[in-house]
Amino acid sequence: MSDAIPKRSVIVAGHRTSVSLEEPFWTRLKEIAHARSKSINDLVTEIDSMEPAGGRQGNLSSALRLFVLAELEQRLATMEGPPPGSEQQPAIPKGSGPH
Repeated sequence: MSDAIPKRSVIVAGHRTSVSLEEPFWTRLKEIAHARSKSINDLVTEIDSMEPAGGRQGNLSSALRLFVLAELEQRLATMEGPPPGSEQQPAIPKGSGPH
């Protein structure tokens, strides 16, 4: 069995390229694409276009991993609610403090 990360061919904005992506990330990326009723190529193109105008820091494979991580973190946050201590404290009305 090889420890190499599989290369996968994708089409980004009409151009064929390849990305090296571990199976769990590829599986989640496909699930996200399916949930959004998009092809994997359309989702990868969208992720690629999210990068700032100055260009991406890192490669497309890294951008895909970070996208999947952010998506899963967002789902987890939605399920759990706000983290402890992040609830806003009620404002104390003026004049009701200690005298």
